[in-house]
Amino acid sequence: MQSENILYEVVEGRARITLNRPEKRNALSDELLRDLEEALWEADDDTRVHAVIIRGAGSSFCAGYDLAGGRRKSDDDVPRRTGRTIDDDMWNLEKNNRRLRTIFEMHKPSIAQVHGHCLAGGTDVALYCDMVIAAEDAKIGFPPARNLGALPNNMWVYHCGPQWAKRLNLTGDVVSGADAAKIGLVLKAVPAELLEGEVEQLADRLALIDPDLLSANKRIINAAMELMGSQVLQRL
Repeated sequence: MQSENILYEVVEGRARITLNRPEKRNALSDELLRDLEEALWEADDDTRVHAVIIRGAGSSFCAGYDLAGGRRKSDDDVPRRTGRTIDDDMWNLEKNNRRLRTIFEMHKPSIAQVHGHCLAGGTDVALYCDMVIAAEDAKIGFPPARNLGALPNNMWVYHCGPQWAKRLNLTGDVVSGADAAKIGLVLKAVPAELLEGEVEQLADRLALIDPDLLSANKRIINAAMELMGSQVLQRL
């Protein structure tokens, strides 16, 4: 599949999904989230694919949700939620989470290739991935936690533990990719010029493993996270 918002290709046992709004630092619009979900399920259904790489075009992985983009225009005259009520806001947050949770729920393993800014909603995408490889100079954090309320996605504690999750979520501070690797928020950090090669090398390793076995072991580990409350926490 292809769209204005997503570049999609399958090669050598991997699907590369590239967020493609570089002029907006790949901010997550309603259309991009819809297209991302479609691309993820397409990759999961493709028997050539052993693993999925999610990356961003241009200078950043993803700078967050597109707060100016508005909702996708409807093709009919049905009145839609405006986002002005508390329930509207919760409904939209839950819709976005359902789309991003596809990364967690799909059977194929995923790798986030993080460079530049990975902020706010960008961390929602990255932390739902099974493994995160970052450039050492990447900037990772959720600055809106300082004044816009509770985070819409709470995978942080499952990556870096409660103390670092509190440290970052209570302050909204941003850490470098190098520091994120030290605290376990990402799997590994490498110099920016080596990032793509590092991710592709990991995808090469996964391409050697039977997809059904990759699926079984991913889902067992995810089930452990669910027993620790990961999906209930997203709802709360």
